[in-house]
Amino acid sequence: MPDQLAALNATLGIDVQTLAARGLVPFAEADTLVVAERNASGREFELTPAAASAWQAMRDAAVADGVTLQLVSAYRSIARQHEIVAAKLARGQSLDAILQVSAAPGFSEHHTGRAVDIGTPDSPALEEAFEQTPAFAWLQVNAARFGFVLSFPRDNACGYLYEPWHWCYQQVTA
Repeated sequence: MPDQLAALNATLGIDVQTLAARGLVPFAEADTLVVAERNASGREFELTPAAASAWQAMRDAAVADGVTLQLVSAYRSIARQHEIVAAKLARGQSLDAILQVSAAPGFSEHHTGRAVDIGTPDSPALEEAFEQTPAFAWLQVNAARFGFVLSFPRDNACGYLYEPWHWCYQQVTA
């Protein structure tokens, strides 16, 4: 797999050694997924079974506290991540700028089936303004109870821009 990832990333001009220098590691792609949620327009969001259960419990607990959490993004394949980066390159974005906001194929938590991008009504999706919402405040206090951690806080070691909406389920062991 490492050679395949290196070759796939090379097609985008990405050197996996540079990613390693940032402390980034490749993640295995999920092999078992379930539908964690369907939005109002019928879009399905998939996660691993454990992450889906944790997401649903967290979402329901938030609702009980008067807070609405919505999935904006969940599982995304390595191939889809390649398409996203390739499309940004085709639009003329620089690779350095892309890699501050998008993971290289094989290096995204999304393809583990454990990462979620969370939104809430009346707040633009995938924007830093999410940190000003009651949903973000609720997540900061409660997400860890359900096994979710904020992946990319301000000034994170990975070199990604701050993403208050991106949370990843960490397998809870008894």
